[in-house]
Amino acid sequence: MQFPSFIAKRIRHNEAGSFSATVSRIGVASIAVGVAVGIIAFAVLLGFKQTIQQKIFLFGAHINISSFSIGNTYEEGPIPLKNAVSDALPKIPEIKRWQTVAHKSGILKTPEEIKGIILKGVGEDYDWDAFKSSLKDGNLISRKDSSSIKYGYSSEILISRKVAAQLRLKTGDDVILYTLQNPPRPRKLNISGIYDTQMEEFDNNLVIGDLALVQRLNGWGPDSIGTYEVYLKDFEKLDEVSDRLKMILPPSVYLQKVTSSFPQIFDWLILLDRNTAVFLTLILFVACFNMISILLVMIMERTPLIGLLKTLGSPNKQIRRVFLRVGLYMVRRGLIIGNAVGLLFCWIQYHFKLISLDPVNYYMDTVPIVFDWPIFLMVNIITIVISGLILLIPTLIITKIQPIRALLFKK
Repeated sequence: MQFPSFIAKRIRHNEAGSFSATVSRIGVASIAVGVAVGIIAFAVLLGFKQTIQQKIFLFGAHINISSFSIGNTYEEGPIPLKNAVSDALPKIPEIKRWQTVAHKSGILKTPEEIKGIILKGVGEDYDWDAFKSSLKDGNLISRKDSSSIKYGYSSEILISRKVAAQLRLKTGDDVILYTLQNPPRPRKLNISGIYDTQMEEFDNNLVIGDLALVQRLNGWGPDSIGTYEVYLKDFEKLDEVSDRLKMILPPSVYLQKVTSSFPQIFDWLILLDRNTAVFLTLILFVACFNMISILLVMIMERTPLIGLLKTLGSPNKQIRRVFLRVGLYMVRRGLIIGNAVGLLFCWIQYHFKLISLDPVNYYMDTVPIVFDWPIFLMVNIITIVISGLILLIPTLIITKIQPIRALLFKK
């Protein structure tokens, strides 16, 4: 066994019942709290970002490409299904997939209530997998129902739980859709399902229907659509891909990023990142300050030992390594305890959802958790590196201790 490791081990074993034993526990606790808070903070932050982005991406693709429209911004002009856009999208390897949709303003009317809505028509290429988690009642739209055979489009629609409550509708009920055109063209539609994203931007007025229905209402043919919804393989490359698309798309189309469509939400997410960074910095600063104070106490309590080691010929570097190992031992214990506490809390919240939230303010009803192991590993590595560097500071006092005075030192 190396000499510094041997002395450090003896110091740890002999400190039971001493004052330094108490402060060392405080040091371990401070490191444990810092690591646990870091793990929990990142798990919750990533959970918030992932959950909110998933909700936004249900109805707002990474990139929307539509034709320029004048007047009503909720509706688009027709774009041929086969055009310069459809030719350009396969040439961008960062694009994961795209789907065609169209929007139409209208009013849903029941015998007692009316409600202004935006009908979003989706086609057979629409990805329902992500939407299924928000479907709370009923079924998705079927294009094999009797109305599809009779009229060429499905009369089934999906409405939000909020719209259903306002219009007093439930799954299976019929409702009349009036579109804003002259003459009015009412359509009798059937509620096939009810969804709930807990985001007012969508739940207040968005209704999902068949793309063929919107095409019929607009007088378009089956080869015309309103918008290309484009999804990327890596959302972090949104600006890069958008700039590339703007260079190759014709001037007759309009490209809009999801960050521009919902700027308040993405600004809020950026603010969460900054707040978390500041909070974790303060926690780490307090933990490191505690470690400096604790190691100083341990050095002062072991002053006679330091004097004896210097008398026997131990260099300052070797004695500093002794107390550095003692400090790193506390850091190691703190890391083990902090990881155990942080991961246990995250596991309990992930499975049992004990902490609830107000969906009006947070867009979700429970605190979300995401287990990002590389991030958790980064928290541990940063704690070890910073703690190791900080622990070098108090050991500098060892170089100032004179052997004769140290041997006469009284605690």
